[in-house]
Amino acid sequence: MTVFNPLTVNYHLAALAPDWPGNYWAHWAVFAVVILVFVLGMVMGFIYLERRWVGRIQIRLGPNRVGPFGILQPVADALKILLKEDIIPAKGDKWVHWWAPVVAFVPVLMIFAVIPFQDGALLADLNIGILYIAAVSSVSVVGVFMAAWACNNKFSLIGAMRAVAQIVSYEIPLGLSIIGVVLVAGSLSLNQIVTSQNIPFILLQPLGFIIFFASACAEMNRTPFDLLEAESEIVDGYHVEYSGMKFAVFYLVEYMEALAISAIITTLFLSGWRGPLLPPFLWFLGKVILVFMFIVWVRGTIPRIRVDQLMAFAWKGLLPLSLLNLFITGIEIIALPGGLSWPIIFLNLAIMVILVLLWSKLSRLGGGRVEV
Repeated sequence: MTVFNPLTVNYHLAALAPDWPGNYWAHWAVFAVVILVFVLGMVMGFIYLERRWVGRIQIRLGPNRVGPFGILQPVADALKILLKEDIIPAKGDKWVHWWAPVVAFVPVLMIFAVIPFQDGALLADLNIGILYIAAVSSVSVVGVFMAAWACNNKFSLIGAMRAVAQIVSYEIPLGLSIIGVVLVAGSLSLNQIVTSQNIPFILLQPLGFIIFFASACAEMNRTPFDLLEAESEIVDGYHVEYSGMKFAVFYLVEYMEALAISAIITTLFLSGWRGPLLPPFLWFLGKVILVFMFIVWVRGTIPRIRVDQLMAFAWKGLLPLSLLNLFITGIEIIALPGGLSWPIIFLNLAIMVILVLLWSKLSRLGGGRVEV
């Protein structure tokens, strides 16, 4: 007996050949252009969407002057910043100052090479796609540190040291939360992870999703984890000495990271491009936008935490929970070799609630004295 699953209605119609449109190099050329257009277009849209969404959250209008409903404000900002003077500190390192934005930009763009827009619609379907993303995304912090070092500015250097400590700390629970998804899917390929989600993994791995989301927000320096650019403490952090086009590249990188995290969450936890009735790409795009709006909602409602609370949250909160989640997932996989089914959803949701409540009571995440 075949059970109807709405996620598989247009699954067979969505598949593309690995060398589509029929040639290896043509495939790479087409999807390289698709990725560039998608990333730059979505970043422009995200900048506008975030300003309008945060404006609603904070009971103000947001951009409403340039173009209808302020929709051309990102274009005006881009034109303005291109006219700004490029200033390099007199005692800074000129070559490192120039290369830092490039080193920060390129790895984030490379992430999209393995993100499936629909079945087979990606630049390279690597069988180690998750490991590729984990490796490539870690390189951006080198660009951040290069930027701070090149500026010869103590405030920039403090921001860069925070960046290194923060990213190294949160990489561990983030990676462990991904392993839970890999165990359930039985593959490291992002495309196969999507096709294996007859049940969205956000339901089978709710605790893993929360850990991944919190760690990802810390990785991309989003509020409440934006201590790398804390204006009240270190005067805008690692890029305080940057201006003009170089500053624009760092600004672009921040939104590209938000887009990349939204796409990865959609792929790992929200069934990616799968869904009924609508074309697969529209499902993928809609889910990415919803995830980004949730990220912006968190930014607009939660205040920035202290640096000691930031580190304690990673090591005392997320790391133990991620290990417990991995242990519980392993037990479920062994106990249910046929695969996790719908009844396990309620068990995992109950486990998530109990663990989060217990851990919040048992561990003090920098609530008292300042921890060094």
